[in-house]
Amino acid sequence: MNLTKKQIDELNLELTLEIVPEDYEEAVRKRLAERRRTAEFKGFRKGMVPASLIKRVYGEQVLVDAVNEVITTSLDNYINENQLHLLGEPLGSEKQPEVEWVDGNSFTFIFDAAISPEVKVGVEASDTVNKYSITSSAKEKASMIENIKKYYEEKKEEVKSDEEIEKDVTERLKEEHKQEAEWRLTKDIRDFYVAKAGIQLPEAFLKRWLIAANQGKITAEDVEKDFPGFCEDFKWQLVRGKLMKDFGFDVTHDDLYEAAKAYVTYQYAMYGIGNVPEDMITEAVANIMKDRRQLERLSEQVEDNKVLGKIKETITIKDKKISSEKFREL
Repeated sequence: MNLTKKQIDELNLELTLEIVPEDYEEAVRKRLAERRRTAEFKGFRKGMVPASLIKRVYGEQVLVDAVNEVITTSLDNYINENQLHLLGEPLGSEKQPEVEWVDGNSFTFIFDAAISPEVKVGVEASDTVNKYSITSSAKEKASMIENIKKYYEEKKEEVKSDEEIEKDVTERLKEEHKQEAEWRLTKDIRDFYVAKAGIQLPEAFLKRWLIAANQGKITAEDVEKDFPGFCEDFKWQLVRGKLMKDFGFDVTHDDLYEAAKAYVTYQYAMYGIGNVPEDMITEAVANIMKDRRQLERLSEQVEDNKVLGKIKETITIKDKKISSEKFREL
């Protein structure tokens, strides 16, 4: 077995794996022996089917399985030994020659791979991001007041006084604007550090990898449409990972448990259910903690909270007043 690397550019490389019969013949022998031990053919007792018949029936599939095992092991070992930090997994190259699956042949496999870009970014007190203080316009207030009055009329509920409605609207808009401003601050911080890092991605490889990784669930057209958003999210993940290390943060079991508990409590609240018994929350949290995808989502959420919290403590945040109309134009 021989594996060589060819650097295509700063981020893309090509791996060529040459496999000779000695690399796979023992694995083929063991697999054929196992097939012979368990195969059931009419006219033969179990375990007594001629080896030649077993090889004729199962030989090619056994060869494919054995060679694929050599491929997987060889690539994994090479990547680990050479400390290659790859994006996704290697993909079969379009330059791959046709393979003749004949026992005793040598095989050549070519793979495309992409290196995860080095992230160089730091958080400094001089980094400046705006935090918006949103003011409500008379038009916005009037529109909400009108909608509330219509609601009372349609539901035939007791109508509050104009003063009470106006006070209610003022509080609602204040809370809405506070949440919108916080969302915008988080987005602007992310955008600021993604831009500051200046990360370049191997986009052609990533598009191919997304299609392959999703196993036919998405098309090339889907990838093209969503790719800009994917790239920005992916760049932020790289930046966040770098800052997690710089800040000395990690995600603990307790972090995940508390995040799961907060999520469960929020879900109940969304359905208007309060004062949920503790044992119900504990059971729901336990189920989440067994779900790998849920844990991945919560882990990202915890990392976001930790990194963004530290950034906000460190950088310069400038308060900036803005009308709700101008805010929505941002």
